Amino acid sequence: MQVYAVGGAIRDELLGKPSQDRDYVVVGATPDEMERLGYKPVGKDFPVFLHPQTRAEYALARTERKTAVGYKGFAFYCGADVTLEDDLVRRDLTINAMARAVDAEGNLVGPVVDPYGGQRDLAARQFRHVSDAFAEDPVRILRAARFAARFHDFTVVPETVALMRAMVEAGEVDALVPERVWQELARGLMEARPSRMFDVLRECGALARLMPELDRLWGVPQRADYHPEVDTGVHVMMVLDYAASIGASLPVRFAALVHDLGKGTTPADILPRHLGHEERSVTLLEQVCKRLRVPNECRELALVVAREHGNIHRSLEFGAAAVTRLLERCDALRKPERFAEALRACEADARGRLGFEDRDYPQSARLLDALDAAASIDAGAIARECADDVSQIKSRVHAARVAAVAERLGVA
Repeated sequence: MQVYAVGGAIRDELLGKPSQDRDYVVVGATPDEMERLGYKPVGKDFPVFLHPQTRAEYALARTERKTAVGYKGFAFYCGADVTLEDDLVRRDLTINAMARAVDAEGNLVGPVVDPYGGQRDLAARQFRHVSDAFAEDPVRILRAARFAARFHDFTVVPETVALMRAMVEAGEVDALVPERVWQELARGLMEARPSRMFDVLRECGALARLMPELDRLWGVPQRADYHPEVDTGVHVMMVLDYAASIGASLPVRFAALVHDLGKGTTPADILPRHLGHEERSVTLLEQVCKRLRVPNECRELALVVAREHGNIHRSLEFGAAAVTRLLERCDALRKPERFAEALRACEADARGRLGFEDRDYPQSARLLDALDAAASIDAGAIARECADDVSQIKSRVHAARVAAVAERLGVA
């Protein structure tokens, strides 16, 4: 029995990067032997065990055979005769198919085991599939794209792009369950250069199957005076990368990604203007969120941004009444933290344009100041004053907020 650390821990060690955790593979053991040594079985699909002291996961070396479409259609074999090389050949990319032996104290010992050229591809900054087994699991397309967002100076070799494209054409991507698609997209959105994930998904044709509402934005023109980059898809990727550069949360990054979906359905005869794109964006966004089962926190913020980003951009021109109505539509008084996140997404939208990256965005400070003023109104006191006619409460609270905002901003 020999234990090896495999995959990301070895890759990151060779890159000089910290690794958050290790994956362990055990060669030459059976499930019964593992249990006799005190390991607790936890795997459902194939034998995985928890270490008796550290509780780290140890998987038996295995081979697998494709039995059905999708990423769950596999049969596994985990006999003691499965070699380390047999296990590594089923992995996705060569840079993730390396290993080092682990001693009894958990230390890495001995040379890197690299039967499929992972070190070569690390040096060349390339993503390359290990074997044709890559084509059996559509999740690997998403993983390759996610790795491109993390290691954004790497490129996918043409042979792997061609294999991914063939998988898309064979319908493998269509078999992915929504939860797994969202899981991988969310992880990629939180990487250093999330736009690279979508570059890879577009290149192999997967984005058109997973998020056609987003895919159709490339090639759609915008007014060059507002958008020197012109192309809507390029703009959205710039917005997303700007959000990543300021360390924005996942909901903000998702909102940045989907805020302009409606521009993909603008009638050709009015281009490059996009009248009413906000309303169309909301409709398309609802479809995306339902299909991918996007968590409510991400969905709700994205809907606010899609619907109101144009008004937030224009809000410097608004008087007190218009500002107050904007705050109320955004439910900012009940959810001020979400409104602050919406402003971050809008700032990313404003700066995610060619040459606009360092422009001021005073809308955020002004609207937060207005929110503070509106929130200072004692709605409860007003309600008590209207005890004899409760129908007046809403209008009087609104009027008091408008007056407070007018005084704070110095506007009518």
